[in-house]
Order: sequence, then structure tokens, then C-alpha cells
Amino acid sequence: MSERKILILFGSQTGTAQDTAERIGREAKRHHFLCRVKALDSYNVANLINELLVVFVCATTGQGDPPDNMKNFWRFVFRKNLPPTSLCQMDYAVLGLGDSSYPKLNFIAKKLHKRLLQLGGSPILPVTLGDDQHDLGPDAEIDPWLQNLWGKILALYPLPPGLGIISPEILLPPKFTLRFLDENSSDHGRNQFQQEDVARDIPTELHPFSARVVSNQRVTAESHFQDVRLIEFDVTGSGIEYSAGDVVMIQPQNAPEDVQLFCQLLRLDPDKRFVLRPTESDTALPARLPQPCTIEHLVSCYLDISCVPRRSFFELLSYFSPNELEREKLQEFSSTQGQEELYAYCNRPRRTTLEVLCDFPHTTCAIPYDYLLDLIPWIRPRAFSITSSMLAHPDRIQILLAVVQYKTVLVKPRRGLCSTWLASLNPQHGDVWVPLWVKRGGMKFPTDLDTPVVMIGPGTGVAPFRAAIQERVAQGRKGNYLFFGCRQKSKDFYCQAEWEELVKKGFLTLFTAFSRDQEEKIYVQHRIRDNQRLVWELLNYGNAHVYLAGNAKSMPSAVAEALKSVFQLHGHMSASDAEEYFAGLERSQRFQAETWS
Repeated sequence: MSERKILILFGSQTGTAQDTAERIGREAKRHHFLCRVKALDSYNVANLINELLVVFVCATTGQGDPPDNMKNFWRFVFRKNLPPTSLCQMDYAVLGLGDSSYPKLNFIAKKLHKRLLQLGGSPILPVTLGDDQHDLGPDAEIDPWLQNLWGKILALYPLPPGLGIISPEILLPPKFTLRFLDENSSDHGRNQFQQEDVARDIPTELHPFSARVVSNQRVTAESHFQDVRLIEFDVTGSGIEYSAGDVVMIQPQNAPEDVQLFCQLLRLDPDKRFVLRPTESDTALPARLPQPCTIEHLVSCYLDISCVPRRSFFELLSYFSPNELEREKLQEFSSTQGQEELYAYCNRPRRTTLEVLCDFPHTTCAIPYDYLLDLIPWIRPRAFSITSSMLAHPDRIQILLAVVQYKTVLVKPRRGLCSTWLASLNPQHGDVWVPLWVKRGGMKFPTDLDTPVVMIGPGTGVAPFRAAIQERVAQGRKGNYLFFGCRQKSKDFYCQAEWEELVKKGFLTLFTAFSRDQEEKIYVQHRIRDNQRLVWELLNYGNAHVYLAGNAKSMPSAVAEALKSVFQLHGHMSASDAEEYFAGLERSQRFQAETWS
């Protein structure tokens, strides 16, 4: 019988695919498999030819793009020189996780499944696709898929004689043990709050640059419902370089009052120092946590206590509960039958992990500290389009930030972790620092000086286009066309004076859509139709490139329809020809979009 090993590889942007991969890993251990769970880019893909049993869990991001932690794998696996028998000994399954509010739902999982087939892999099951927009989330697809998966795997790799599946009632060991240090311990390590005084390469996620906040300015009227900030960071000495279209990654922190409450609930001393030890030799320590570390640093900078907890959180928490009522409720939330109730309690009102812990006080104070990193995910960095150009603002990075705040059935307003934290930083009260690094963005602007650029950016979608316009103006480029939309000219017309000055100097042609300034709502797609002859001439005769950024809900499809109507009317095309013309613009990257939900 073949050795009972399973490899679970995930590509995850928001954490859902990773959480699902870890769930499969836990079930693999209960089925007595030697199991590894890894992000695709942390696995040596050249070893894939030696793997016999692999489960891939892949999200799709943006406009059908792979998540950041599988991009290297993606490039490798689509090399044209890979032999068609490369994976002939591999049995595999692919689970896709996506969001049907985006046009290319589960594109990555479907494409990966086809590629693995081309390379000789044998699928255990058809590719399965989960959807975040389902009332019960992706678990609606995942639960039955998992049942089928283990049935197929056990047929190929039966349980060893005398062994049964480990009962779900038995708690599996934690990934790490947490050992507190004596006050007098000599193991001081490096102060995690200070930058190392050594030469560094370009800042990365593991080694971000602490940038000083230069300014934090509200750019919407005080009477406007939405607080939008233009924030500037000083990156002098960082070695950071960027171009229009790039993004800055920012590592947020939990609010001090939330950190204090968490420590009180779990009876943790924030000043206490500890070291982590993996329980299995091949488990890597969290790279972002210093060794040793304080509880305060762990809770402030690492544990995402403000996220909406997933089903796996309730499952693990139920093991620790000494209170029968709390334990029964936690078990119900983690069961297949209890998913509607969990959705109503947690997902719909966006209840945070910290609030859940407050609702289960007997269980919370009984949580073993060794399980903290299994229970609560790490705080993920947030990406922001850079809204400035180095040519206009050397050694500076600017972002346009909408502060996330909204109401649900809960009394307390819901707040975005990163936007709330950044908005609270006031450089006028002393120096404040933010850990950040820069990542290449998806949008690429033309290098040809004479190519016109049409940019469609309602709301904060205008951010990357401000960077592009500043960059092009600094190089003396004209031919910049901006369609900008917001609610009211007097309340949320970001950077109005800057745009008007550029229009006056002949560097910018500006079209505005103020949706609430008249009885009939006007959006950017209406302004495209109003100026359709110009748009067609720019595309057809000027070889213009068109860029779109903003909310993913209805705006992108409405803009696409407006553009296709331009092609039909002025290009004298049929509906199908207009579709093909639009698809050709996408293929040649003369139409690029960056949207978010």
C-alpha cells in the first residue's frame, strides 16, 4: 500500500481559502494521513512531480487573478515547456472559492483544474466551486464536497489495519506551544517595536518600512456622510520606488481599548513575554512574530480580534467550554445544520471575534493560551492604490482612504480595522509611524508619450488615476481624459482644485458626474454616452488606452455596456462585433480594470 501522505496547497487573498485548507488538514489528521498544509508560493513547486495526493484550494481575486500567495506557482505551472506527463502519478482535487458579484467567478480554480489535466494529473472529483454570495457562504458547497472527497480518498488509501477515524470529540494538538518567560530571563531578544539598525533590501511584508505620517487630511465636507482622507507618508531612506498603478500594503493594528478588553477577558498580562515552539518539526514559526514576544504585541499587531469569526473558530472554541449552555450553542454554530443560525448571529450583523468572546464569557476565560494562534487568524495587510507620483512628490506616498463605518442590527457601528486606525493617526500630536511596503499593481500605463489615456474613476476609484495624471504631467504628457463621479460637487469632489488647475493648463480633459446634484441621477456611464464621439475617436484613431477603477457592484458592467454602445453607434458594429471589439481591448491590455467589493 502507498504511503498515506496528503499535501494541501492553498492560494488565499482574504483568508477563506486558507481556513478551508486548514480544515481539510485537520480532517486528514483524523484520517491518519501525514499532512502538510502550505500556501502555494511557500511550496517548492518543482517537487510536485513526486506528490501522489494533492488537494488545491484556490480563491480568485480581482478580474480573474490568482491570489498574491500563488502568483509564482501560477507562472511556473503554465510554462509551455512542461511535459504533458509531468503529473501522471498525481491524484488531485481542486476546490475553488470565489464571489459571484465579480464577473470571473472561480476562474483560477477552473483554469488550474484544466492545466493539471493537461500535465497528466488524475482528478479524484470534478472541480467544485464555492460562492461567497450564497446565503450560507462557500460552506454550502464545501460540506458535501468534503464528504465525497474522503470517500474517494479512503478508497485509494484505506485506513491502516486496527485504526479508526479519530472522533470529532477529541481535540487535536495545537500548532504551537506558548512558553512564558520569567521576568529575570536572559532571553530578551530584539525589541519588536524598533527597526533593526542593519542595512535592508527593499521593504517587504516580513520587513516593512516604518513610515512617518506627514499629513492626514479629510477631503469630504464635514456634513458628508462619508469620511474620506488623503494621507501622506514619508518614505525617505526606505529604498521604495513605485510607478502609477502600484499599491502600498499597510499592516494595521488593533485599537488599544480592544487589546485591553481581550487581555482582561482571557486574563492575560499584556507585559508578559513568551516564546513559541512548534508541536510538529516541519511547522514554521509565524515569520511576523518576534521571538521572544510580549502578549501586548501579539494582540495589538498579530491576532485579528476585529474580524468576523469563521465556522472553524466556533468549532475549536467549543472544545474549551466548561459551560454546558455555551458549549451546546458553539457546537450548533459549528455544525452543518447550524449554518443559517451562525450566519444570522455572526455574518449578517458583522459581529467581531472580540464581541463573540464577550458573549461566551465562561468559555473565553478557559481558552488554553497554546491554542490562541489556532483560534484567531493573523491580521492581514490592506492594499491601497497609491494616489501620488514620485515625480511630483519625491520620497512620499499618498493614499485616498474611505473610512469604513456602517450600521447593522448591533448597537455599536461596524468599523473597518485599517481605515479607522489610519484615520485616528494625527501627526500634529507628535510623530506617528505606519508599517508599509509597496507592491506592483495590476494596472500598467502606456510608455508611449503620445498615447491618450481615458480614465474612469468614480469615488475613491480615482486614486490610481491621480498618480497616473501626476506622472504623465511631470513628463509633459497631455492626452489625459478623466471621467470622475461622486454624489455632490460641494461635498465629495476629491482634489477639485488640483483637477481644475490641470484643466486650465491644458493637461487634463475632465468629465464629472454628480449623481445627487439634480433630480435624475447621473453616473460616469452617462458621461461616456454623452461624449461618445470623442471616446470612439480616441480609441479608434488615437489608439487610446482605457482604465476603470472603483466598486465592483454595478458600475463596471454599466461602463462596459456604455462603451459597447459607443462601438455600435460610431464603429457601426453589431452587438456581437462590439463584444468582440471590447474583448480585443482587454486582451491587448488597452482596457484594464481594477475593482473591489
